[in-house]
Formats: sequence, C-alpha cells, structure tokens
Amino acid sequence: MRVLLACFLIALAAPAWADTVWLNNGDRLSGEIILLDGGKLALKTRYAGQVLIDWKDIDTLSSDKPLLVRRSGFDNEHSERLAAAGSGMVRVQGVREYTLPLAQITRLVPPRPLLEDNVWEGNLDAKLDMKRNQNDVDEWKLKGNTRVEHGRWRHVLSGELEHETKNGRKVEDNWELEYDLDRFFTQHWFWRGGIEQSEDEFESIQRQRIVGTGPGYRFWDDELGRFDLIAQFNRVRLESDVDDLAFNTTSLELDYKRLLWGTRFEFYANAELQVPHIDEIDYVLDSEFGLRYRVNQWARLSLLYELDQVRGQGRTVADRHYLIGIGVGW
Repeated sequence: MRVLLACFLIALAAPAWADTVWLNNGDRLSGEIILLDGGKLALKTRYAGQVLIDWKDIDTLSSDKPLLVRRSGFDNEHSERLAAAGSGMVRVQGVREYTLPLAQITRLVPPRPLLEDNVWEGNLDAKLDMKRNQNDVDEWKLKGNTRVEHGRWRHVLSGELEHETKNGRKVEDNWELEYDLDRFFTQHWFWRGGIEQSEDEFESIQRQRIVGTGPGYRFWDDELGRFDLIAQFNRVRLESDVDDLAFNTTSLELDYKRLLWGTRFEFYANAELQVPHIDEIDYVLDSEFGLRYRVNQWARLSLLYELDQVRGQGRTVADRHYLIGIGVGW
C-alpha cells in the first residue's frame, strides 16, 4: 500500500507531459513543448517559466505528447511521440516510424481539437495620454476582448471605453460593447448571431445598435493563432436628438491572430466591412491592426493602428488612430 500510495502521489505531482530537450553544449532542459516556429522552440518549464531556444542549438529532443510536425516542403505529419536519436536527429513515432534530421523540421505544434471544452482567452489593453502645455489634456482608452469555447458553442465579448478632458472639461466620452454567439456545425463551419451597441456623448449620432446573423468559416485555430471569416445580414438603428434611422446592411468580418518569433510577438487584425442597403452610404469600414510583445505569461506591450472609414455621396471620411499601451493577456 505504501508503494502504491507513493506512486500515486508522484503521478499527481508530475506534469501532464514530460518533454526533454538536449542542447549541443550538453545541457538538458525538461518541461512542455509549446511550439516551434520561426527557428525558436518555446519550452514551458516549472523552474524558469517559458524559455525560447534557438533550434540550431538543439542536439535532440523527446516528447510524450502528440505533435504536428512540419517538414521543409511537406505538409504537416501527425506524430504520437518523439524519441531522442543521434546528434541532430529525432525519432518520429506514429502511424509510421522513422528518423528525421532536426534541420528538416520547420514547425512543431501541439494539435488542438477544433471543438474542445473549456477554452478561455482574452486581452485587455490600456492607453493613457497626458499633455501639459498651453492646454492640459488627459486622455485614456481601454480596449478588451475575451472568448469562451465549450463543445460546439463559442462566446465572444469585446468592448471599448474612451474618455478625454481638456482643461478640466470633458470633450470625449464614448463606449462600445459587442457580444457574439457561435454554433459550430462542422470543424470549420459555424453560424453566428450577435448584438452590438455603442454610445457617444459628443457625436450627432448618440446611440447605435446593430443586430446581425450569418455564417462563418474557421480556417484554423491552434497554438500559432486563428483565422475566421464571417458574413452577416444586419439590422442597424441610429438614434440622435434630431431623428432616428433604421436600415439593413450586409457585412464581412475578419478575425486574425498569429504568434511570431516563438510566441514573443503577436500580430492581430480585426476588420469589418459593412455595405448599407441605402443610397446615402456606400460602405463603412471599421478595422484595427496591432502588434503585441509578450513580456511574460500575462503582461503585454501593444502597438495598435485603427482605421475607420465611411464612403457616401462621392465623399470619403477617414479617422485614424495610433495607440501605444500596456495590457494583460490570458
């Protein structure tokens, strides 16, 4: 009984996966392989957090968990496990077993089930701008998004809050909140229904509400990032002190994220193009492109470019913003 109890406690204390990396200088590191991309292997350790290792500095490695192996000039191959081999080599074990030179491997990614339970991720970025010259200007902006997946359902919540004062007088005060619910029918196809509302105290259109629904297609979603395209039919309602206006639109939305340089950098893009079913407006574009630097597991430095554009009656009105801020991610 003592032996069984000891083995049970050791199993509980041990990590779910035990991956080992041997370096050319003889050092050995143990942990969990996150991914290999861009010549960098991201290894999560219990003693130093996530570390990045140059792929050329690795002598061999082993992994007890399934990995997608990308070879130069080949598609991804599924491996059940990797076993250490000779110097500069690794043994790939799966449907077939063979020895592969490390120099031929360009990417390692743990396969993620496209329909899995209890996935929660998100980001929260903040920007503060304070100017003290002829005019005292205080401006802050808060942007965030989060998504929860369970089974065939996905919940997506995003919001934005902006506030600005000039010489103690409020000159900008607006907020925006959007909620989307996705239902997956296959590994790639899903149906989305969503509602969005925004309010601006200092614009002629003080309140905007959008309700929409339509199909979406997920090209991929794994440890490296995701890429979704969604087409929707929407009902838009604009409210102001003068009059209210309601009309229909057709929209196409893009959601893209890609980790770079061994997960240190994250490039993301969100864009929505709406075509109103009225003669006065040709299209409305709401887009943002950003780059985040991951300081550690939760802290982020972010650089964001926003482009909002409206075209109608032969005129184009564009609003551009460049934001630098700090944030958290999970």
